[in-house]
Parts: sequence; C-alpha cells; structure tokens
Amino acid sequence: MNNQSMNNKAGNNAKSGLVGTWLNLALAVCVFCMFESSASARVLVGSDVLALRKFKDLEGKRVGLLTNPSGINSHGQPTVEVLANAPNVNLVALFAVEHGIYGKIPAGKEFPDTEDSKTGLPVYSLYGPGPVRTPTPEMLEHIDVLVYDIQDTGVRSYTFISSMGLAMEACGEAGVEFMVLDRPNPLGGLRVEGPILEDKFKSLVGQWEITYAYGMTCGELARMINGEGWIEHPCKLIVIPMSGWRRDMVWKDTNLKWIPTSPNVITGDTPMYLAATGIIGELGGVRLGGGTPYRFQCIAAQWLDANSMIQYMNSLNLPDVNFNQINYDTREGTTLTGAKIEFTDPSRAPLVSLNLFILEAINTLSGRDLFKAAQVDGHSFAMFDKVMGTDVVRLALAKGRSTVEILSSWVEDEKQFLTRRHQYLIPMYGTNGFSSSSLILDELNTHATRTDQITSARKSMRIPDEYEIRQGDTLYEVSRKYGIPVESIIEMNPGISPTRLQVGQIIRLPSLDTD
Repeated sequence: MNNQSMNNKAGNNAKSGLVGTWLNLALAVCVFCMFESSASARVLVGSDVLALRKFKDLEGKRVGLLTNPSGINSHGQPTVEVLANAPNVNLVALFAVEHGIYGKIPAGKEFPDTEDSKTGLPVYSLYGPGPVRTPTPEMLEHIDVLVYDIQDTGVRSYTFISSMGLAMEACGEAGVEFMVLDRPNPLGGLRVEGPILEDKFKSLVGQWEITYAYGMTCGELARMINGEGWIEHPCKLIVIPMSGWRRDMVWKDTNLKWIPTSPNVITGDTPMYLAATGIIGELGGVRLGGGTPYRFQCIAAQWLDANSMIQYMNSLNLPDVNFNQINYDTREGTTLTGAKIEFTDPSRAPLVSLNLFILEAINTLSGRDLFKAAQVDGHSFAMFDKVMGTDVVRLALAKGRSTVEILSSWVEDEKQFLTRRHQYLIPMYGTNGFSSSSLILDELNTHATRTDQITSARKSMRIPDEYEIRQGDTLYEVSRKYGIPVESIIEMNPGISPTRLQVGQIIRLPSLDTD
C-alpha cells in the first residue's frame, strides 16, 4: 500500500472514530435528560452511563477490559465486576498497565501475564518483560472491543495515558474497537501548564505532544490522539462521556471515591501535589513527605529553615497557593519541620511551576542548588528530561536561568496547545481553559509593580540601621514594614535564626538605594 493510500485510510479511520464518538455523545445526552434529576446531584462516570444505556454498545461483542483498581463506578463497584455480571456482556480478557491489575506492583517493575483469581480470566500484561508495552495480535485475536477504564492523574508523565494511546494503535491495526469510559481529570480541565513534549524525548513517561498538565479527560485525550495522527493506525473510537462533570471541578468537587492509582498516589488530592513537586523528586536532595500521609505535599530537610521557606514562598504572592508549617515523622523515626503546600483555588493554582519556584527558593535561602548538587553527584538527567519532555528546562537550570525566564518560554507552548486541543473537548464539560504560566507571570508583574510603588514611597522614609524585635514579630513582617527583602535582612545578620527570634533582640537593617 502506498503512502497516499495509507494516509487516506488513516484519515477515514479517524473520521469514523470521531463520528462514532459524536453518535455516542448524542445518545448519551438523551440518557442524561432522562436521568437529569439524579445526575445533577453527583458526577456519573463513563461506566455509570454505559450501565444506564444497558451496555448496548457492547452487545454481541467479545470484550477485553484494560483497567486497574481505580476503574470503579460512582458507587465504588469495580468495572471488572460490573462487566462480568452484566447479562448481555461477554467479558473474555483483562489487560493490565504499570502497577498491575491490582495496582500494588512498585513503579517500574515489570510483571508477566497471569490469571485473575476472582474471575478466572486471563490477564495480559502491558508492562511485561521483553519489554511488552502494547497489546500483541495474539492478545487481541479473540476480542472485538477493548474497553479502557483507568483513573488518570492529569500529568503527562503518568504512564497510563501513554499505555492508552499505544493500545489504541494496536487496536486500530487489528481492526478492534476501542472504548473509553470517561473519568474526571483530578486537576480539573482548565489549567494547561508546562512545555509540550518534543518528539526525541518520547517514552512511556511522555508519549504525546501535550503540555505537562494538559487539562483534558482521558476520553478527550483519546479523541486527540486519534484525530491528530499521533498513532499510525487510528482506531474506531467510542467515548462514553460522564454526566455532571465540569471543567472547573477538581477531584474533591466530584464526591467520587478515590482508589489509589499507584502505591504513592493515595488520595484524590495527591495528583495536585505530584504535579507541584514530583519534578523536584527527579533531582533529590529534599524530603517531599514520602512514606507519610503528606506525599508530595511538603518540602523539608534538616538543613532547610522551614519558616524562612514559608515566608519566602508566600512573599511571591503566587495566585491561589499558600505555604504553612508542618511537622511530620520520617520513615527513619526523625521529626522534620517542613513547608506544606495548600491550594486556595485548586482549579486555578499553579502546579508545574511550583517545582521551579521551590528550587529557586531553596537556592536563595540556603545557598544550595539542588540541580548543581545532582550534577556533582553524577546524577543522570535522562529521566528528568523524559519527564519534562525536553532538555530546555535542564539546560536553563544549568545556566542559572530564573524561574520567570523558564516560565516565559512555556507560554507559547501552552497557548498553542490550548488552540490545538479545542476541537477535541467534549462540549457538555465546557470548552474553556487558560495558560497557567501566562496567569502567573501577569500576577508576578502586578505584584512587582505594587512592590516598586511601595518601595518608591518608602525611599523618602528613614529606615533605621537597627530594629528591636517585638512580641509577635517575624522577619517577613519586618521585611514588609520597611520594604526590604527577607534574604537581605538574613544577609545583614549572619547566624540569625528566623524561627527563633527573641523579644528585645537587635537586628541590623540594610538601607534602600536612594538613587
């Protein structure tokens, strides 16, 4: 077959998949109207809607199911049980991605095909030795439709969405239908943040040309994978949409039960913190709450002054995020005091960029450059580049570029992706979104203008050479009072402990430039 014929075939398959999707959406709207009074009170996921339609999309077909424990309906019932017990569904095989069919296998550990102890069905591993990462023709030989129902985290580096698209391609080549039972994006569907994946950095932790936080559901992303020609063999795609979910909803707004998607993603809030600090985890050097209920939520180290960190991060006035103190016990039995992230508006708060702001804060306050320290230790940055989807961020960090400079380089990618993804969004969820880096830079510029105005007004004030600490004073409050950066006060007072200020203690204050 020549290239033109192959392209025509791929285009026709993609169009067929999109037509199938929209037919399903139209039928689903009718169902939603019938159940409007009950659905309006809660979010119904794709498996709920499939059941409301009495599984007619699966009638007369041999069904394979790609899932893990996170694939449950709004009542908490696993999709494996739902399909196995449906009277008109012939479930013949299960498929498992990273972490296994029960979600308990550690990250990166391969596992072989097996048999499900509950149903007796074969379980085909898509994270098996060899390596096996896509369904083989033998796995698909006796299947008419492969159903996908796995909860995603909303970040590109989580391998489930890579496995989804690779399975779509295998199904397209084998002539097997692919059905996505849609689920919420736990980060919401508004925020688009981070660089777009470059082709040379494709891997299972980054397979598609999307931003790091992409603001789409798995069903919407499947439509984009099929429609953009990112797979050589587009499949006949059927997306069963949700009812009651909106783009401004994060996980806590759905009232759905969260089942850990992997051993470290234990609650519905964890994906937000994973996006905010997980990239730091690729460098090491600080504790992020691992092994505690606060996984990815806090930044701590014995050498890091948590109070200074909190004051520094809050002084940035980043939109919709605050830092507060937390004490927690480590696996080794020691107690650490750290800076804990809290989101005031989780649907709009910056996430990916927090990794860089935190790295910059650590360097400013402690003089430790975690990136350069990793270089000195001979740390391989191959996985860091794959997770980021580019080496631009690594090279910028190596050159000491500021976070603002790096975010500025992301803006065009985010705006481009917002435009490109628009046609694949499911209208009933809403079709808006925003560039997170643009929002952050606008906020920082506004704050910088306010700070310049305050500083200018205070230049006419006489700032004392010394200041006596009073009851309740913190360095952050002193810095705000006189318009002096916290780090400048620390620099003027070697050995000062920002968390142990004493009433009556005398500190020196730097003078503002009066030129």
